[in-house]
Amino acid sequence: MLKIEHLIKVYEDGTRALDDVSFTVQDGEFLVIIGLSGSGKSTLLRCINRLVEPTSGRILWDGTDITAASLDELRRIRRQIGMIFQQFNLVKRSSVLTNVLSGRLGYVSSWRSLIGQFSREDMQRARRNLERVGIADKANNRADALSGGQQQRVGIARALMQEPRLMLADEPVASLDPSTSHSVLQYLEALNKQDGVTIMCSLHFLSLARAYGTRIIALKDGKLVFEGLPAEIDEDRFKQIYGEDAVRVEIL
Repeated sequence: MLKIEHLIKVYEDGTRALDDVSFTVQDGEFLVIIGLSGSGKSTLLRCINRLVEPTSGRILWDGTDITAASLDELRRIRRQIGMIFQQFNLVKRSSVLTNVLSGRLGYVSSWRSLIGQFSREDMQRARRNLERVGIADKANNRADALSGGQQQRVGIARALMQEPRLMLADEPVASLDPSTSHSVLQYLEALNKQDGVTIMCSLHFLSLARAYGTRIIALKDGKLVFEGLPAEIDEDRFKQIYGEDAVRVEIL
């Protein structure tokens, strides 16, 4: 179980990105985070694995306080938390296989990581994960030779190398077309349903949130303004989250 308790993040310029946010994520959930750009979605996800340091509050995972963890403890915690980024965060000039293997860096010694030396088992694991996301035939291609959807699947395969219990997906389909968006989210859904991986995924479109989320939370100006089931977001709730002038745009 993941517990967020009174989380606050204030950046150096005074921006209050998160304002006393509290909620709980049960193991095996597919939790979708919605809200306007700048509402705090990315900051929230990045605080969980401390890519962004919270200003105050606590993040508890199975009773361990992530916010108080030492660097060595944090390294062990991060092994179990995969991260998928909006802009893919791949090394564009490197091969697809090399990018996927980088997801295993938390499990190898420092000197092995520096020279990129991985075991036969890790190589096999990387190829299995590429096969799982449907691009095993692209293993030797440069990452920048792939389409956006394929690059995001490389990002998923890389995260799978950690054998995560929790997957954080930060706007993973924001730059993709509708068909590709569904394809990427279906891989995450399979991880959730087949492997029992807990998913926390930020999305713009309410239709996608409803299609894939088992539960939804909504942020507005850094505050938690909704927590509940997808079907509970009616027209009034929608306007509360996105503003009175917001127009619902569905992605098919």
